[in-house]
Amino acid sequence: MLKLSAKANPIEGQGKIELDEPLFARVTLNPDYPNALRSHTAFLYEGQCDELPEGFVVTLRRTGAKHPASNGSSTSLELSPDQEFIGEGDVIRITPKLRVTALYRRNASTNALLVTEQCNSFCVMCSQPPKAHDDSHLIDQITKAIPLIGRECSELVITGGEPTILGDKFFRLVSTIKAYLPTTSVHVLSNGRTFKDVTLAQKLASIAHPDLMLGIPLYSDVASLHDFVVQADGAFDETIAGILNLKRYGQRIELRVVIHAQTYKRLPQLAEFIVRNLQFVDQVSLMGLEPTGFALANLSEMWIDPYDYQNELERAVEILCHGKVKALIFNHQLCVLKSSLRQFAVKSISDWKREYVAECQGCPAAHGECGGFFSSSLRKHSAHIHPLEFAGSA
Repeated sequence: MLKLSAKANPIEGQGKIELDEPLFARVTLNPDYPNALRSHTAFLYEGQCDELPEGFVVTLRRTGAKHPASNGSSTSLELSPDQEFIGEGDVIRITPKLRVTALYRRNASTNALLVTEQCNSFCVMCSQPPKAHDDSHLIDQITKAIPLIGRECSELVITGGEPTILGDKFFRLVSTIKAYLPTTSVHVLSNGRTFKDVTLAQKLASIAHPDLMLGIPLYSDVASLHDFVVQADGAFDETIAGILNLKRYGQRIELRVVIHAQTYKRLPQLAEFIVRNLQFVDQVSLMGLEPTGFALANLSEMWIDPYDYQNELERAVEILCHGKVKALIFNHQLCVLKSSLRQFAVKSISDWKREYVAECQGCPAAHGECGGFFSSSLRKHSAHIHPLEFAGSA
């Protein structure tokens, strides 16, 4: 697991560092970086450095690197040993308390932008429990950082909380990404409820982003069960209305189904509901539980070993495929899945929180095709983890 945020330390003899507001910078290890771009760039060095280049907004060094005795700079920091992963092309935020956060990692498999912790749902297994305070500064900061991200970025995930409750700031972020990163795909994780207002669906469509998908949760074909999971009366009807409005304006939709003890029994019926009523969605992602946040607090009511719902999962995938709906399986270890289901498995867990357990040693799929575990899953995971017999079985 990577530590995306950690405290940095001032370098002795380089003066006191004072920031009135967060600083955003793209990282380079190139001392010959173009002068015109240095005012928004952090120079990172390792090993011996006899003379620091001038003009960079901040200078960073790795633990153990040799710093010149003095260069008169008041913007030199030593990164935490936990952040050795920070490198060329990454985008960082440095707070006035000198906390360094990697907002974007060029070599990451997934980059998620947390734009708010506020939400209009209160899901019983939420991995990012909502907070009621105004944190709209987060999306303001992220919007400011977007121009620093290189155009090689293949995908960005916008997540929360519920991003769309930020209103115009959310739409401004999508527009900014489109302007500065025109070839980057955008995946918005939203509960879809705000799009019951058709004018909001219209507004998103008017941005005309060329590669945007909304990941919207649908937990059951029974309204009362979906509403129970999200802890909001009427949420099922609002979600369906939002999906219909978004599709009316040509937006791509992924349905997300988190599987746990409260939802697994009706997976086949939910698949039938989707095929009959929402066949136009672009994909359905059937997702394993992430045992953190509310899911951890409610684990006795949420947990079921994935091995024990394989029949329901297999039947749901069969129904979706027969109905010409694309089915994917997220957050499951290959060895737990039935062999018939492994072809649908996606290595979906973000690399910064992906782990493997001792039982994975010797498995040809570990660290390869298999997506492993959430770091929080080390406390609770399937009792049926075992090495696959050969790589072809994955």
